[in-house]
Amino acid sequence: MAEITVAALQLAFTDDEAANIAAVSDLVREAAGKGAQVILPPELFEGPYFCRVEDEGLFVKARPTATHPAVTAMQTLAAELKVSIPTSFFEADGPHHYNSLAMIGPDGAVQGVYRKSHIPDGPGYEEKFYFRPGNTGFKVWDGPTKLGVGICWDQWYPEIARAMMLMGAEILFYPTAIGTEPHDPSLDTSRLWRRAMIGHAVSNVVPVVAANRIGTEHGQRFYGHSFICDERGDMLTEFGAEETGVLIATIDIDRVKRHRAAFGFFRDRRPDLYGRLTQDI
Repeated sequence: MAEITVAALQLAFTDDEAANIAAVSDLVREAAGKGAQVILPPELFEGPYFCRVEDEGLFVKARPTATHPAVTAMQTLAAELKVSIPTSFFEADGPHHYNSLAMIGPDGAVQGVYRKSHIPDGPGYEEKFYFRPGNTGFKVWDGPTKLGVGICWDQWYPEIARAMMLMGAEILFYPTAIGTEPHDPSLDTSRLWRRAMIGHAVSNVVPVVAANRIGTEHGQRFYGHSFICDERGDMLTEFGAEETGVLIATIDIDRVKRHRAAFGFFRDRRPDLYGRLTQDI
């Protein structure tokens, strides 16, 4: 039996970058102490979700991978605790800016960087002002098992989940910053958000780990509801809209593989019929 223990972190953030990184570090330590081997913080945890407005002064928050304080802090922790930490950060690469994730392995090294492929643009989520669309392609990382990671808006796209599965992913991870919709206060996307990812779990027979922030930032409320579900889409553990803490689940990868084979989704695929998926509308 090949088991892996994973964790998702949920917490609120302030304008104090050092305090935010310290708060995430405390939860990483807690998760590692409970046996977690892969620990997922939320998206862009170094500060508030700044993309709610378009402000050129905020580009100073972007830094290169090698010197970004969120990345370097998680590298130190990963090496000390011997865990993997998919670390979201605002990346500067010369004149270009990306919403990126550094996969940090248990030796503290950055295994590589994934740049968010799908960039949203709407009220309260003005990401196209700040980020170029990612140019890395999708990524699957070596760890205790094969780890696939998408970032926030990526999690709504079934194509990404399926692509990562075809690349060998055994668990899918989604760091997130999502909450209320300023243009429509009656729209509760927390239900849709979870259903989309649970759909990936079911249609790919794969566990999913999602970490979101909580709290109110400049009138925008982030609704949490972080979770870990199994390969059938059943909840293993979950938070509501206000809890701060660590979600932990242990997954039997051998069992997942048996279930995936038995469902036959990958046996019965018809790539010869899917050409339309790669064509523009």
